[in-house]
Amino acid sequence: MKLSDFDYELPSERIAQRPLAERDGSRLLLLERGSGHWEDRYFRELPQLVRGDELVVINNTRVFPARLFGRRRGVRAEPISPGSRLRREYLTAPIEVLLVRRLGPDETWEALVRPGRKVRAGEVLVFGEGELEAEVVDRGDYGLRTLRFLGADDFLATVGRLGHVPLPPYIDRADEPADRERYQTVFARSGAAVAAPTAGLHFTPAILDALHARGCEVAELTLDVGYGTFQPIHTETVEAHRIHPEEYEISAEVTAAIEAAREAGRPILAVGTTVVRALEDSAGRHGRVVPGRQTASLYIYPGHRFRVVDQLLTNFHLPRSSLLVLVCAFAGRENILAAYRHTVEHNYRFYSYGDCMLIR
Repeated sequence: MKLSDFDYELPSERIAQRPLAERDGSRLLLLERGSGHWEDRYFRELPQLVRGDELVVINNTRVFPARLFGRRRGVRAEPISPGSRLRREYLTAPIEVLLVRRLGPDETWEALVRPGRKVRAGEVLVFGEGELEAEVVDRGDYGLRTLRFLGADDFLATVGRLGHVPLPPYIDRADEPADRERYQTVFARSGAAVAAPTAGLHFTPAILDALHARGCEVAELTLDVGYGTFQPIHTETVEAHRIHPEEYEISAEVTAAIEAAREAGRPILAVGTTVVRALEDSAGRHGRVVPGRQTASLYIYPGHRFRVVDQLLTNFHLPRSSLLVLVCAFAGRENILAAYRHTVEHNYRFYSYGDCMLIR
């Protein structure tokens, strides 16, 4: 399949730059994947749109301020007397680091570095007033670097103080204090995600209570959203893409709830593509969803046989992205692209702070 088959036109003004005043005020497109029929609804109607016996699976990962601004440390030789030079350290032009995935307990991280072309292994990056330093251990493709952080007794607390909310690049503004709360789901509990599981941003405690009252069961897993979720596809064909790994954890209670729902013929509603990836990755490895911490390597594109997920709540995704490809695999490319054209024409808001779609 050509990547160009997963493209659509989106005016820039449709990209939501800020969240709505109320989380549950978003619009919702209800799409029946069997018929391709859709309806324009609102997210706060979700408890009335479900069947009433769904197992709703959410991602409770917590976003941390993974964007750091610092400088490269350089060394230059300055003459102090004839034939003698003193080596002085200095800081170069600003550099931006987005932490992507923790690789080890010694605070070694995979990160996107920008501008990264000249950043070489062995260099040191300095953040804040020197409270945090990182040695560049290795170079990867597309700006990825392996960094080993130094100089902080409590690394996450230091990053929490120095870091910025990792808003996506299509949000054309600097992060603001309000983003620390709004770019976080109300059920965020654990983990170290570098992007929000955005389908979950619409939920409020009242909506969760209404789902329970309707007869739905809600279960939580944790997938630490990383580069695999927002990694661009650089290949001409969809199949040639290789997706970046992401860590996830599923409890024994959740696996038991999934087994019980399956046995009872109750549908499983995944809130977001990250939940789909975790559930389908586990089932693909073991034949069923099993408990434990695992690494998702599954790349879902049309032709994938879904073993677990029956319904999907998702935001609208970028053209030519692996997330759009996943949603097309679930509901059919023609259905999804037709629905996207409708939402563009009817002024839906797109991407992280935008509106959503319920596919059933």
